[in-house]
Amino acid sequence: MLMKKIVFALPLLALAFVGCEKKSTTASGEPTLAQKTETAVKNAAEKTKDAAVDAKDAIADKFAEWKLTPDDIKTEFDNGGRVVRSKAATMGAKTAVAFDNAKVVTVINAKLVGDSQLSALKINVDADNGTVTLKGTVKSVNLIGRAIALALDTDDVVQVVSLLTVAN
Repeated sequence: MLMKKIVFALPLLALAFVGCEKKSTTASGEPTLAQKTETAVKNAAEKTKDAAVDAKDAIADKFAEWKLTPDDIKTEFDNGGRVVRSKAATMGAKTAVAFDNAKVVTVINAKLVGDSQLSALKINVDADNGTVTLKGTVKSVNLIGRAIALALDTDDVVQVVSLLTVAN
């Protein structure tokens, strides 16, 4: 959300300085305010682009690590329609801590609402002591993996059981 705000604010900031007189430097030899702003806008745009690429790479890495590629999901889906993934590194870490099931459900539902390809209205989320169950329909097998990844990448979730089906 922050990246979207930055991406939208950068062009507006640049437009604010379009009418500024363009001098190569000030009398003291320093760059003008317009030049400094232009440089700052370019740097911010580059950082935003780099952050987006890093986020995309991190998601791709998680999909591979959690075996949530379309082929992985399709194979399991065809063998019974149930897909289960666990975060092995955190399974024992939460044994002494009480799970907040309502918080987990709320966070996952918010992620589903924020995803343009998934529908929080068509996916039911239940949580029980770190195990999340997803039920409902999605438009494709690929979106089953996406829904599992969103749920698995949530604090206090140690396992996701997907009973999602593909709508005709």
